[in-house]
Order: sequence, then structure tokens, then C-alpha cells
Amino acid sequence: MDHFNLYNSLSKKKEIFEPITPGTVKMYVCGPTVYDLLHVGNFRGLIFFNVLRNWLKHLGYSVNYVYNYTDIDDKIIKKSKEEDKLVSEISSKFIQEFENDFKLLKISKASHNPKCTDYINDIISFISDLIEKKFAYVRNNNVFFSCKKFSAYGKLSGKNIEDLISGHRITINQDKENPIDFVLWKPSDHGEPGWESPWGRGRPGWHIECSVMANAILGDQIDIHGGGMDLIFPHHENEIAQSESKTGKKFAKYWVHNNFIKFDDQKMSKSLGNIIKARTFMTDYNPEILKYMILSVHYRSSINFSFKQIQQSIISLIKIYTALEQAQNTIKGECNISNISYFKEELEIVQTSFNNDINTPIVFAQIFNVIRKFNNAFKNEKNENIAKEFLAFFSLVGSILSLFSEKPKKILFELNLILLKEKNISLKQIEIEIKKRDKSRKEKNYKESDLIRDELLGKGIELKDTIDGTQWSVKL
Repeated sequence: MDHFNLYNSLSKKKEIFEPITPGTVKMYVCGPTVYDLLHVGNFRGLIFFNVLRNWLKHLGYSVNYVYNYTDIDDKIIKKSKEEDKLVSEISSKFIQEFENDFKLLKISKASHNPKCTDYINDIISFISDLIEKKFAYVRNNNVFFSCKKFSAYGKLSGKNIEDLISGHRITINQDKENPIDFVLWKPSDHGEPGWESPWGRGRPGWHIECSVMANAILGDQIDIHGGGMDLIFPHHENEIAQSESKTGKKFAKYWVHNNFIKFDDQKMSKSLGNIIKARTFMTDYNPEILKYMILSVHYRSSINFSFKQIQQSIISLIKIYTALEQAQNTIKGECNISNISYFKEELEIVQTSFNNDINTPIVFAQIFNVIRKFNNAFKNEKNENIAKEFLAFFSLVGSILSLFSEKPKKILFELNLILLKEKNISLKQIEIEIKKRDKSRKEKNYKESDLIRDELLGKGIELKDTIDGTQWSVKL
């Protein structure tokens, strides 16, 4: 099999993936700040890094995957004041809300989901070490990291310290020796959560949290560090600086970043009012649609969510699950296939595509090649062996993508129902017309039954007579 090539944001090129310890992968991905329901953009990384983890496991690696919760932050404190609740109440509530959303996606959990507040002692120890090594300094109960002491600062983002200072892109703080320096520990205001430390009662800065949790769980060096592109600077740049200053070792070998989601070609923002919560999307549509849309575009490219794209994804899923239903109805007994020969060429391209920086658009192209090949084979005669290979192909590819495991009949009904709503036709209307048609057919009034069928077809509703009764679907 080909080498697994992964794009490294640090080197700005694809590299052959070789873990630090053969056979084992240590992966850390920055998780959410838990103060509200997450929007669909937050879920892009979650869905992509699940696929990356699944592919690594498919290649035979043991993967130790950390996905954290930031449960102490200015936004959480602000929310707690607005609602007159403890910070811990807010964070606990939205961790649970996130996990409820996560369950809807039906993807495997990370190996660890650490919370920052469980690692305060480790954070204090980490910061103390940086102070002792002269990479950090104390001012008025604040602790700052001295960026100029870390000569490689900017190596991930490509930003230059002097340019950042001269461009006034950094908020000026009178306690800092240099405007570019960032906070490791800060005093807690009255009524805010805080912990006792050598520098007074306070709480950690955001950047130090991930470095410490990664270090405590995975050690000084990790194979993959991931997150959204918006985290490259300053968050991941600062993680590198503080981690490598403490250990003297390269922090992460591969840096992997997913791109953004747009809505109707506009970047998501509160000012535009186009932020859609993942739960809202999954309730209005379906979790399978969210996963499909995100994975149908390469993780390093931006995604445009629009009504047209959503509709196209629904239609594509209907085509897939219709073929899966036909294959399942064809086979007798268990589908135990270890060797896929009929779809061998397509499977090899799929494997090559996963190995080429998780190129999911090519994978999806092969999925539809397999469906066309399957449908053509079944035009004249149902072949049980081809059906078994077809199901085996989707079982394998679906296990990596965390897709295509729904019961076809159930999800096809749900997907058609969504399209039906868009056509402004009620399910009750269709059921009434089907009953009328059934009555006409029993009375052998075929002219009337054909008329009902044709009228529904004119509205975009197809009828199919089966041994289980008349089934309807939206015409694609």
C-alpha cells in the first residue's frame, strides 16, 4: 500500500507520515470552549479528525486521541454573570449539551476528554518551570511568556515578531515587557473563580491550558496536533513556544488544520446573523447530512453551506441508501466478504485517496462510481455475490467516514420527508392520495388509479408498488 501522506501546516507541504514511536500515534485536537451550543463550524474539525483517527487505526496504528474541553474562560465567566450561576454550572451544562449533540453524530469518542480545571496543579507546575528557565516573568500577579526568548517564535504562522509589534496587532498591557508577550496566569477578579498559586489567587491563560493537558496525557512530544485554521495564530503558535521552551524538544511533529464553513459564500459571523447551531441543523435536517456535507469537501478547503448544497447532499444520500436497500434486500443470510473483487479498482482508488492527505472528495467520487456499477449490474439480474461485495465496500468505507450505517428504509423516509417539506406538500396529503389509489385499484378502476399516480408525479412524487404496499419518494 502507498505511504500515508499528510499535509503539515508547519512545513507547508505534504509529508510521509511517520510517528515518533512506531505503531503508536499521539494526537491532540483543540476542543470547544463550553459556554453555549456549538455551531456547525465547530463540528467540522470534530468530524474530520474522527476520520483521520479512523484511517490511522485502519492502517494498524494504536491511536491515543485527546479532545479537550476549555471549561474556564472569559466567555464562560461572562455567561455565568449574565445568568447568575456558578462558572462550573455553565461549563457542566454545555459539556453535557455538546455530548448530546455528539451522540447524534454516531462517531467514536476520543480516548480522553480532559477539562482544564482538572489540571490546575499541572498548569502551575508548568508555568513555574518556564519562570525558572527565564522564559516567563511575573508582573503584578500576572505571569507572561517572553516571546523574544523563544527564537523560533512565528515558525508555524510565518508571522514576524517585529511586524506584529509595529502593526499594533497586539493589545497593549502595561505589565508586559513586550506587547507580543502573552499571559500564562492572571489574577481573578472578585467573585470570579480562581486558584491559589505562587503568584497569588488567579486562573490560567487560554494558551497554557492545551500545552499542559497535551503534556500531562501524551508526554513531551506528540505526533499530530490539530484544530481549525483560526487557531494557527496565536493559539498554536503560543503552544509551540511555551511547550518547546519547557521541554527543549519539538512539541508536535505534524500540525493539521481544517478550513472554515461559509454560508451562502459569506464567512460565519454574529454580525451577519448567519451562525447556525449544529443542533438546529441536525434537527431541521439530519446528522448524516451534516457529516456528508463536511466530508464531501477536502478538509483544507472552505465549505459553502447553502440551501442548494444541502439539497444536493440529500439527493446524493438518497441515491446511496436506495442502492444499499436494494443490496440488503438481495442477499440471504450474513454478508461475510473478506475479498472485494468486483469493486477492487474503486476500492484501491479509495485507499490511495485516504493516503493522499485524507482526500475525501475523491473517495466520494468512487462511491458513486461503485453505485453506478452496482445499478448497471442489477438492471437485468440481481446478483447476490455483487450485492454482498457492494455491502462490504460500504461497510469498510463507511466505518472510516462514520457514514452509511443507518437503516436504509428509515433514513430514506426521513430524507424524502425533508424534500417533501421543501415542496410544501404534506405527508398527510400523499397518504390520502395513496389510499384513494389503493381503493381504485381494488375496484379495478385503473384509469382513476393511474390518474392519481400521474397527478402525484406532476408534483414530483413517485409511487412504487411493492409487496409491503405502495411506497412514495420525491422524484430526484
